[in-house]
Amino acid sequence: MSEARFRHYVQGGRPNGATRDYPGARDRTAPLKLAPVSLAGSVFFAWESPTWGGGIAFYDPAGAGTSYGRAYLVTAGQFADIAAQEMHRVPAADLDLTTLLADGHAVLGPGRYERLLVVGEIDGLPVLTFTASWTDEQVDLNPPVKRYLRMMAAGLREAHGLADEQIVDYLLARPGIRPQWSRETLAAAIVSDPDRPTLLQRGTP
Repeated sequence: MSEARFRHYVQGGRPNGATRDYPGARDRTAPLKLAPVSLAGSVFFAWESPTWGGGIAFYDPAGAGTSYGRAYLVTAGQFADIAAQEMHRVPAADLDLTTLLADGHAVLGPGRYERLLVVGEIDGLPVLTFTASWTDEQVDLNPPVKRYLRMMAAGLREAHGLADEQIVDYLLARPGIRPQWSRETLAAAIVSDPDRPTLLQRGTP
């Protein structure tokens, strides 16, 4: 996720391409550090987002392959507020992270982003994320729309330095992308420089 996109969780506002405003965290302090992360497991697209339209990304730690992400150093309270906003709630209270930190996972409820996970450690601090309690085989997959893909592509470029061709390869391997998106249409959707030839214009299969 790009820094600009993440900033809306902390400071509030409406991300480019979204249809709603985020209230932001109770503590508006910017993250102290950020770092790219590569996680064992897969990302898939499902559900129907009222914010973006189309499917959105979910992380399955038991899935095959490697998933790219970005870690932001925030407080426990800010993490709680970010999780609340992903469930379309107004941030109001901290989370009890005791079970999560002890067991590596915790479930807050049946919601799409109410499964909390410890996915690693950086500089002695736990890396936390949230996802759904179901896998890509337990839910109807749903492809994301162009504006959501462009948002993801911006984060992959910024955090991992991926070129457009690498981003296309990465996204095409995610369950839920095909058959709605082909290599050619995906390349045209996420291209960073509109004046640069896309894979389709180059004739790449």
